[in-house]
Amino acid sequence: MVVSICIIVILAATAAVWHGSFLLEDSACCLAGYYQLPAVVQGSIIMAVGSSFPELSSTVIATLIHGKFELGVAVIVGSAIFNILVIPGLSGLVGKGLKANREMIYKETLFYMTSVAVLMLTFALALIYYPVEESRWQGTLTRSMALIPVGLYCLYIFLQHQDTVEYRLKQSLAGNRALRPAGGIKRQWLKLLLGLVIIGIGVEGLVRSVIILGDVLRTPHFFWGLTVIAAATSLPDAFVSIQAARRGEGVVSLSNVLGSNIFDLLIAIPIGVLIAGNCIIDFSVAAPAMGLLAIATIALFIMLRTGLQITRGECVVLLGMYTAFIAWMGLDTFMAV
Repeated sequence: MVVSICIIVILAATAAVWHGSFLLEDSACCLAGYYQLPAVVQGSIIMAVGSSFPELSSTVIATLIHGKFELGVAVIVGSAIFNILVIPGLSGLVGKGLKANREMIYKETLFYMTSVAVLMLTFALALIYYPVEESRWQGTLTRSMALIPVGLYCLYIFLQHQDTVEYRLKQSLAGNRALRPAGGIKRQWLKLLLGLVIIGIGVEGLVRSVIILGDVLRTPHFFWGLTVIAAATSLPDAFVSIQAARRGEGVVSLSNVLGSNIFDLLIAIPIGVLIAGNCIIDFSVAAPAMGLLAIATIALFIMLRTGLQITRGECVVLLGMYTAFIAWMGLDTFMAV
């Protein structure tokens, strides 16, 4: 009975996250047009941060309300794996392949690979300098360590700001003007705030249901965060990228995926640490998941670099990798119960 109720709540909460993200994405796109942002910045910053708000909310709620930082980490890592494997796979199948360009590959993709390495390094530093005495593989993440990935994201914002300045200069020379959204700019900002509130409510339902589900089934919360919540909170990213791929905008679709993951890894995880002060990280659990994320990232980079596109066959490979990941995690979790 409890499991059935949890499943119903998860479905309802997922629908709330979906609706809130739709409002958020629609307003964010209008605001991006109004403020004259280039396509790569729209995808990697505006759309990515907007669609990544569910993941950010999950970290904040899991840490601040439920005191389970590891659940927030599981959601972020699981969402990053979902984003890098499932979303390009589905987008490529819908759009009959995804085309990229050299700027996106050598800036966005390489910066994302650096983000994965920096977060892994931060986890390792916690284990080396602040080990938990009673555990061999646990370390304490401090606020000062959390500022390492945050600092890297500030560099990312700086690079995007430079691109925006150059783009606006070109638009000004061409005589193009900002697009005024229907209903006025204030209405779009109110719609954005409403979307944030709805997403927050939906994510709280997801986190609370998963905690109860894990306790009833006697399974680690980390598993449910890595799979169920991660997939549910990644639906907005999937919707945005698939729609962009359907329009033939492969660069926007892929930039949204990479920008979302950069935001998740460099901001969403550190936010939980900054809120709680100190958080325990289990390196034996985090390292394999981060390792798989690194492998998925390298696979995507190789696919993008060969011909500057992802073919439909490669999309099937990406989806197959995610299916294998879910199967592996499921067997490892339920066989240990």
